[in-house]
Amino acid sequence: MAMSDPVSRAAPEPPAQRLMGCPEWVYLLREFETLYRYGSAGGSRAIRSHRKRVRETLSAVIETNPEIVARTPATKPVAAYLDRALDLGERGSLQGLARALRHVSGRLTWEYGYERVPRTLERKYAYCEVLGPQGPIRADRLILGLVLFAPRTTYPQHSHTEIEESYISVAGAWSENDAAVYAPGSLILNRPGDEHRITTGEHEPCLLAYAWTGPEERLAAPGMKLSSTRRARTARGI
Repeated sequence: MAMSDPVSRAAPEPPAQRLMGCPEWVYLLREFETLYRYGSAGGSRAIRSHRKRVRETLSAVIETNPEIVARTPATKPVAAYLDRALDLGERGSLQGLARALRHVSGRLTWEYGYERVPRTLERKYAYCEVLGPQGPIRADRLILGLVLFAPRTTYPQHSHTEIEESYISVAGAWSENDAAVYAPGSLILNRPGDEHRITTGEHEPCLLAYAWTGPEERLAAPGMKLSSTRRARTARGI
């Protein structure tokens, strides 16, 4: 009697990873939550409201135990400064965040965010999204990430339509619109449409943690564009 062929069965797909099964990502998000819960608003009602909005949205995201989507790690030339930035961060007031970042540093996806990045920025700037529509931790109403700048960087004038954004220095000093010098631990808030230009110190890299809030469709496609040279010079009063 002929034997029937065994039924071939495809191997079952492994279950999707969830946030609570990845403690290194959980700890990183907890450090972001601490950053926006206990940092000072400096008496600003707008900053206080933004901080509350970020931490409440983040808490809601963590509660849903979102899926972790594996992104291919990617680097950019400026990532050569990351270890130094983390060393500096671990000595300062945001040492918890710097240490949590070090544990996931090999899995970050660094990118430019522009179709064409100016040559002056190719080796001096990159960002990575940690939580958001494109991050390994998926969320629709909030983006959390990091921006890394080399020493002596000028990030040209730009703005973000419908997006409110805050930046907190983890390591290194920087200036926005040549108005002040921001040390590690300091926060700046840019309202939707605000034009801003960033410069960094002469000797050390600058690592910023950031949070973006805004409409879901805008966060999914920010449409990042640098301002024209004429517009930027006008905004700076030149």
